[in-house]
Amino acid sequence: MTTSADGRIAPSSPRRARAPLARRWRKVLGVVGTYALLTILAIVFAFPFLFMLSTSLKTSEEVFAYPPKLLPTEARTAVLDGEELPVYSVALGDSTYDMVPAATGVRAGVFVPPGDLTSTPVTWPLDLVTPITGADGEPVTVSVDGEEMPLYDVTIAGQTSQMAKTRDTAVARFVDPSDASRVSYAVLRTSTPVESPTAHPENYSEVLLRSGFDRSLTNTILVTLAVVFGQLFTSIIGGYAFARIPFPGRNALFLVYLGSMMIPFVVLIIPLYQLMVGIGWVNKIPALIFPWIFTAYGTFLMRQFFISVPKELEEAAFMDGANRWTILWRVYVPLSLPALATLATFAFLYAWNSFVWPYIIIATGNTESQVLTVALQQFGGRAAEAPQLVFAGVAIAVSVPVIAFVLLQRYFVENVATSGIK
Repeated sequence: MTTSADGRIAPSSPRRARAPLARRWRKVLGVVGTYALLTILAIVFAFPFLFMLSTSLKTSEEVFAYPPKLLPTEARTAVLDGEELPVYSVALGDSTYDMVPAATGVRAGVFVPPGDLTSTPVTWPLDLVTPITGADGEPVTVSVDGEEMPLYDVTIAGQTSQMAKTRDTAVARFVDPSDASRVSYAVLRTSTPVESPTAHPENYSEVLLRSGFDRSLTNTILVTLAVVFGQLFTSIIGGYAFARIPFPGRNALFLVYLGSMMIPFVVLIIPLYQLMVGIGWVNKIPALIFPWIFTAYGTFLMRQFFISVPKELEEAAFMDGANRWTILWRVYVPLSLPALATLATFAFLYAWNSFVWPYIIIATGNTESQVLTVALQQFGGRAAEAPQLVFAGVAIAVSVPVIAFVLLQRYFVENVATSGIK
């Protein structure tokens, strides 16, 4: 409503009244569309991991089954007359029951209603049907697609229908184990087996026991933790020195150290290998640790964080009589937890997934010093007939870094400078 110049109230425009409602609906539709798109993307990206976990819990037969199944299942069984038999879903009249095959090779015929040839054929034993005869005693026939076929009275589940027999076949006699009076007949090879969800966690224990996989997992954990803590220590020391300790040529030395990040790893393989040969660390776990506890990226990250910390905190600690070592570990390190968590995550993922260097420095037959990535690569060739075991090994290798990333991901979104001033 609006007020005119003479004081009268004039009705507001309908278009102006609908504008806020239209904007509200556009906002709601935008939010719904965003969440729908994110949900679809999450399903697409999560599907390979879900398929990996599902396959790791299957048997070999389920892995190679066609059509493939997402969830691991197993055929249900039931006991009939003291014998354990597979359960099938068998139709009886208009209903379907879970039954077991009590006998096979029963002579039967395939019957169809003569007036509805497109309906599903019925398979029923010849001993349980009655041929329809005429007044002369001859069988009554009906023409189906130009071919004369005999008519029978077929009684199923108490209902009798006249049907034409198209051909002979053999069926199995199915019995409901919960009600022995409920009997049906169907072709065994085309019957649908009843399956229920299951899991085979023993695949994981089998993987750990085969080919020294448990030893490789232990070595990987040891190497990863040593590399992570080594990189954290050297990065803290180096970052603090380049950020807070003035010495001649500090900036030039830092640029040279930072420039080492541009050297490809393939250029360093041969000299690094020759160094390990000279030290005598070939085929030994220390060769997987000590070359990687120094990182230019970690030093750069910690230096940038230490520079952002207010210098007044350091001056106040000096006035209280603290030395640089105390200031580093009691002032700077507690304030740098977000940066340390970020560096630890990157170092963990790199050390855990490292493959090229362990594959070069550790001999193939040295299972006592192998890490998980190399053992998994070799295990994939030896266990080609059991892909569920390979997937179980992959799940073990993937689960640890995924858990570590989930636990530390919140530090990626924290403001490092703000956290340092708290």
